Amino acid sequence: MVATTAPGDVFDYIVVGAGTAGCVLTNRLSADGSSVCLLEAGPRDTNPLIHIPAGYIKNIYSKTLTWNFEAEPGPGTNNRSFSLPQGRVLGGSSSINGLNYVRGQAADYDGWAAAGNPGWSYKEVLPYFKRSETWEGPGNPTFRGQKGELPISQLDWHHPVSNALVDAAESIGIPRNADHNSARQEGVGFFQRTIHKGFRYSSAKAFLRTAEKRKQVSVRTECQATNIIFEGKRAVGIRYIQGGANGTVREVRARREVILSAGALNTPKLLQISGVGPVDVLQEIGVPVVHALEGVGRNLRDHYAVRMVSRIKGIRTINQMVQGPALLLEIGRWLLRRPSLLAVSPSLVHLFCKSDPSLDRPDLEFACSPASFREGVVGLLDTQPGLTLGVWQERPESLGYVRARSRNAFDKPIIQPNYLTHETDQKAIIGGMKVARQLFRSPALAKFVDAETSPSSDLITDDELLDFARSMGTTVYHMIGTARMGPADQPLTVVDEQLRVHGLQGLRVADASIMPTMPSANTNATTYMIAEKASDMILGRQLPPVEIAV
Repeated sequence: MVATTAPGDVFDYIVVGAGTAGCVLTNRLSADGSSVCLLEAGPRDTNPLIHIPAGYIKNIYSKTLTWNFEAEPGPGTNNRSFSLPQGRVLGGSSSINGLNYVRGQAADYDGWAAAGNPGWSYKEVLPYFKRSETWEGPGNPTFRGQKGELPISQLDWHHPVSNALVDAAESIGIPRNADHNSARQEGVGFFQRTIHKGFRYSSAKAFLRTAEKRKQVSVRTECQATNIIFEGKRAVGIRYIQGGANGTVREVRARREVILSAGALNTPKLLQISGVGPVDVLQEIGVPVVHALEGVGRNLRDHYAVRMVSRIKGIRTINQMVQGPALLLEIGRWLLRRPSLLAVSPSLVHLFCKSDPSLDRPDLEFACSPASFREGVVGLLDTQPGLTLGVWQERPESLGYVRARSRNAFDKPIIQPNYLTHETDQKAIIGGMKVARQLFRSPALAKFVDAETSPSSDLITDDELLDFARSMGTTVYHMIGTARMGPADQPLTVVDEQLRVHGLQGLRVADASIMPTMPSANTNATTYMIAEKASDMILGRQLPPVEIAV
């Protein structure tokens, strides 16, 4: 097919991917007066289940709202393959995710700066975390923003088992922490959420709605980018197909820059099918080499969780509270804007703690809820009352890769996360499972626990626990790192500290794929920060660092 370019189809910037980062970038760049074309492969976010927080358990399996990616079988997961859903809709994964807002630890970002990325230390990225948010709870203004577009709220629905879990954590030495996004992450408390007045606040709702009203912004949905257009070593546009695989081939041109914000799985795939990446991968899929860059698609990291489940006695849990007439009650409460199960995130209680007391900072995140799922499948509620403690290693060392399967943009990439192949991750997950058992058996919680059901209490040794983790664990949907930021002279880096692709002009990456290492966090908050910082870099601006008293 011959690509068509409409008259005047030229913009200052083209942003590929209307997810968490792409919506922020479109807003910030167009607010400066620049013209922006935003391309999104998925549909508009009109599905009502997107905007009801409880819709998460349906949306995560949606065939229309997600990329239905799958992990390759791997040795660390007993050669299992499982789903890796990512958002494919305006708002991207911020429209389908678990809604929890977690920034990570200061040491994460200081580590990025120390690895050769000036400008990315904690005191330098903190202003960008603050700029995007309006924190609705009490907090230290040094750390929390009050004027951003993204509302961050406190949990307003509590359950006795959740409260008992907080008491249990305190009893084993994990301190209470009212604000895990402030000076200190370590501790136990209740998750903060991207929920406002009972509704999900995605990146599209918070940032794109305003941008779309500007005449210099064009938002194009159901547009699959097929390749970056290069003139020599300069990116000058994007070729895309609108309306599905048999749709119309079109082109759009950029006066200034093309910005890839398609996520840690699609961004490296687009680079590769455009001729940028490892030579062997490009040769295998039959794409001429535009620029050899070995790191494209490498350094894939993801959080791998084990969900520890106990059957609960003497009280109803969410399992029963969303069935039959009880669900009607929750719907009524939600319609009246009262605290309701329809307006909570899937995980209510957080714990950030150490898998080994000798560590200098927490390496475990727990996401906990007074609910349980059949055979650990998210979204399929058990018939019995239950409590789930999901735990993962915060900063995984297991490295995987993403490779284009062919030059066809509609073919899913090959994704090999290599979960639990690094010894550090194995030790951490075993340590996390032992902490979970301490919690289940503590006096504060034990009065509610009828039986430990998954894993059963007869699995005791480290080898038995690790085998359970390999057999029953799954993704937390936090893929990062496949277009790693770092100096050009370091192996396998893809972008510099300004997020410009090494060796090319007019091309940047601004999404979770640039993260050099995993932050100690759910990745959505960090992706917002990256987009905020990227917009200032592109426009030649910089917020002053926040001076933090030690």
